[in-house]
Amino acid sequence: MARASSILLLSTVIIAFLASAVVSDPDPLQDFCVADLTASPGVNGFPCRNASSVTVEDFIYREMVNPANITAMNRAGAVFGTVLRFPGINTLGLSMARLDLLPEGIIAPHTHPRATEMVYVEEGSVYAAIVTADNRLFAQVLTRGEVMVIPRGLIHWQMNVGRNNAKIIAALNSQLAGTQFVGRSMFGSSPQVPDEVLEKTFFIDNTTINQVRSVFA
Repeated sequence: MARASSILLLSTVIIAFLASAVVSDPDPLQDFCVADLTASPGVNGFPCRNASSVTVEDFIYREMVNPANITAMNRAGAVFGTVLRFPGINTLGLSMARLDLLPEGIIAPHTHPRATEMVYVEEGSVYAAIVTADNRLFAQVLTRGEVMVIPRGLIHWQMNVGRNNAKIIAALNSQLAGTQFVGRSMFGSSPQVPDEVLEKTFFIDNTTINQVRSVFA
């Protein structure tokens, strides 16, 4: 009898473990949680606004209609649809971005520490690339209608290799994915990364370090 009880208990534990392993995010307890951006965010997002104050405009985002502002340095720019600009996506685990690139423009190497990304090329020809943790490069020229997935946290970039402007729509599985540019992080941080670290990492001299830093000043 004791042996049978032990087997039953063990079976129950195994079933519970397997069930927990396949269950995804818990079902929401309410229809929506439009962000109260006047409050501080918590682990799962911003607190919910009072539902009675929510309107249809909270579920619509219009900033991606117009092209992004293009920076002179990279000849590219982005419009982000994160929870900070689109309160209706609060707690839903997704966001979007529009990327615009002039010919030879580049969205410089960067990572999203909190999200996997999918990029859809709507216009132009784009050289899209990923570098993995074991330094493998996966790269391809994408054209209109093609999609690339970028696993969470990996360094990646997109560069316009066509003669015309390029446009990309990106979807991310975080409402606030974070974007960390490799160059800006190393040469534009505050306080500055010590010269010795940059010299030993990139095999460059102090003159070059100051030149690169001036770009991010």
